[in-house]
Amino acid sequence: MAAALFAGKWKLESSENFDKYMKTVGVSALMAKIGNTTKPTVIITVRDDGQWNIRTETTIKSSDCIFRLDEEFDEVTTDGRKCRSIFTLDGDRKLIQDQKGTKKDDVPSIITREVREDNTLVTVCEANGVISTRVYRKA
Repeated sequence: MAAALFAGKWKLESSENFDKYMKTVGVSALMAKIGNTTKPTVIITVRDDGQWNIRTETTIKSSDCIFRLDEEFDEVTTDGRKCRSIFTLDGDRKLIQDQKGTKKDDVPSIITREVREDNTLVTVCEANGVISTRVYRKA
């Protein structure tokens, strides 16, 4: 059930505090400026074997985050940071990503993606008390 709710194409509708979040997790000033001005489309697919893919597409760059629930994996973020991530489900509507950097000074982050009844995907990014909320609408 959860996979079906998340699967599809989602277009960014609004973004709040994303620049501060990116700065907190160590995104370079140039990448943060680019990240804050682009309007990404997120495409979520789930294969029959349980492999998920969250593809983020912008006019500048696209990236794929491929994973299986409850399995830690190495991730390279869109801006090039290396981390260890694990995704878990909280019920059918919340997908939680626990992202930890690989360097001692890296700031950990929790990214919660929730599919709401109004056909939106609300992504809340949290690091060191800084919270960003991004709202996507199903295309």
